Amino acid sequence: MVDLSKVRAIDIHTHAEEPCGCHSDDGYDDLQSTMASYFGAPWSHPPTIHQTAQHYREQNIAAVIFPVDAERETGYRRYNNDEVYEAVSENSDVLIQFASIDPWKGKMAVREAKRLMREYGVKGFKFHPTMQGFFANDRMAYPFYEAIAEEGGIALFHTGQTGVGSGMPGGNGMRLKYSNPMYMDDVAVDFPELKIILAHPSFPWQEEALAVAQHKPNVYIDLSGWSPKYFPEILVKYCNSILKKKVLFGSDWPMITPERWLSDFEKIAIKDHLREDIIKGNAARLLGLA
Repeated sequence: MVDLSKVRAIDIHTHAEEPCGCHSDDGYDDLQSTMASYFGAPWSHPPTIHQTAQHYREQNIAAVIFPVDAERETGYRRYNNDEVYEAVSENSDVLIQFASIDPWKGKMAVREAKRLMREYGVKGFKFHPTMQGFFANDRMAYPFYEAIAEEGGIALFHTGQTGVGSGMPGGNGMRLKYSNPMYMDDVAVDFPELKIILAHPSFPWQEEALAVAQHKPNVYIDLSGWSPKYFPEILVKYCNSILKKKVLFGSDWPMITPERWLSDFEKIAIKDHLREDIIKGNAARLLGLA
């Protein structure tokens, strides 16, 4: 259990990678190495969950961590949520588990989601419309959202273009259109009790994301996937004003380290009295830790 008094920040957006980091049968290594080059990430193979926990422990930061299940669209085998739980439970002083289930799995997804929330206490689920190949407002995913909402969980949606597949032939088959945050607006309307996080500065749809988060009480924005020094001016303006309680620190580890993100965050024009909430307090309240 994370002790809020002992951590300086909560990173709402980190990725769990398979322990061996080798995916020669499905091409996942190619995707990861291309992304690492894009972001300038300082590793040759993605870190394991245990390595991630140790890094965050050394940085005195807690982290929400999840895999990405996109088996149908990509062919990449998933990191099983139960295996993730085993590793996270051994590092629960710094790690908080979200899960990921490809929404195309239908009733199987609903059953697994309910089991993970009830048996393991999983607090939320990561959706990646670009990798999973679906629009967030596709009705096929609605029973899944309903199950999450019923258990008081969180749905975290990738939005915009943050580098995944960038530079690969055909963008590695990934279609950016799926991750326009306006599709999540329908989900926020149809599931007003579902807590929704729009992940990343939503390039090229930043204003759409800000509009949805401002208009819908159940929608938040995480700031992962970009160094803060590249944040558009309008995003900084909203962080300093009407969304000051709804923006969340996220790094997108292992592509961006939390210490790099926090260092760059110190250099941008955020009001001093809001910094604590953005890097820790807002996430703590959303996760039910405060």
